[in-house]
Amino acid sequence: MSINWYPGHMTAARRKMQEDIKLCDIVIELLDARIPFSSSNPDIKTLANNKKRLIILNKSDMADSKVTESWIDYFKNQNIMAIPIDARVRKQTITITNAVRETCKDKLERDKKRGIAARPIKAMIVGIPNVGKSTFINSYVGKTAAKTGNKPGVTRGNQWIRISKDINLLDTPGILWPKFDDPEIGYRLASIGSINDDILEMRDIAMFIIDFMQSNYCNVLKDRYMIMDGLEKEFILGVIADNKKCVKKGGEPDIDKAAKLLIDDLRSGNLGRISLENPESI
Repeated sequence: MSINWYPGHMTAARRKMQEDIKLCDIVIELLDARIPFSSSNPDIKTLANNKKRLIILNKSDMADSKVTESWIDYFKNQNIMAIPIDARVRKQTITITNAVRETCKDKLERDKKRGIAARPIKAMIVGIPNVGKSTFINSYVGKTAAKTGNKPGVTRGNQWIRISKDINLLDTPGILWPKFDDPEIGYRLASIGSINDDILEMRDIAMFIIDFMQSNYCNVLKDRYMIMDGLEKEFILGVIADNKKCVKKGGEPDIDKAAKLLIDDLRSGNLGRISLENPESI
């Protein structure tokens, strides 16, 4: 199955972002710590050309900590600071202020040498749908400044938000890109909930997760769903359905319900700290 999701409002959002990015000093990109490569919109890199960049690895509490450390080194080698956080924890989000100042220190020093009165740093915050951008902003500001939701596409317009006397933040809608060059990128995005579930074949997504888990976290499925060693992946959803009481009327295993259960368990962190990609794999 080829997965792509690019509704019309994303075209308008990209165009607006292209206009507003000229006003900004730094681009803060929120990535999902479980899939930092797949959750990074390649259009952002193009639009942010010649701008300072800061990476926030959100949902790091759900990602494999060792793999996250590898990603931090990966971005460091590109001269980009990457900070792992859980956006729900305000104590973690407010550390971003110093990171923004550090990343923009050249601009601040230039302004000072020119005798320019201290001007707020203008930061644009970007990210794909459902990466936790609105949750991060509300936690960072300390109040509800952006609408949140557990599905993609909640934020639809740009808005300026005052963070402190020296930082103004421009919130933008989550946007994907028109076509994924690697089909697995679509599957990873679908697995974490960044693509509208209504257009997906959930069994296919579940089978992708099973295949990945068997290769990388083989004991997780076994322990959570009581899967026997050596069981072929084609039969695993049936076993999950049996063991988790996913049953249709008449006693037939409900494979679709079992698939959704597996996907929800991954998205919620019930499977433990899982990273779906690492720097070596990409």
